[in-house]
Amino acid sequence: QVQLVESGGGLVQAGDSLRLSCAASGRTSDSYVMGWFRQAPGKEREFVAAINWMTGNTYYADFVKGQFAISRDNAKNTLYLQMNRLKPEDTAVYYCTAVPGFTLYYHESRYVYWGQGTQVIVSS
Repeated sequence: QVQLVESGGGLVQAGDSLRLSCAASGRTSDSYVMGWFRQAPGKEREFVAAINWMTGNTYYADFVKGQFAISRDNAKNTLYLQMNRLKPEDTAVYYCTAVPGFTLYYHESRYVYWGQGTQVIVSS
């Protein structure tokens, strides 16, 4: 049983920054991959970024283009997504996810555990 709780979303203006957090509990080891997906209204859930918890190796969706950064705090057992230069197109519900293993999957079907999501709204 793994539980994920996201926080840090909110209403911001274009160009602002946000840091999303995902508090993880129930993991029995560090042999997990964790990541972020997002879902805008009327669109499919899409991959944003993933990280190998043990090694710190990361993988990003092409649209990120240096705008976002995924990281983790081992001591706090918390995953982060630093989002800079936000655009209205970034408006979505952002979900934290996890799966046992080491492969940084980009398809949502590969992930097992999901948080409830945190809303990010970027106004122009």
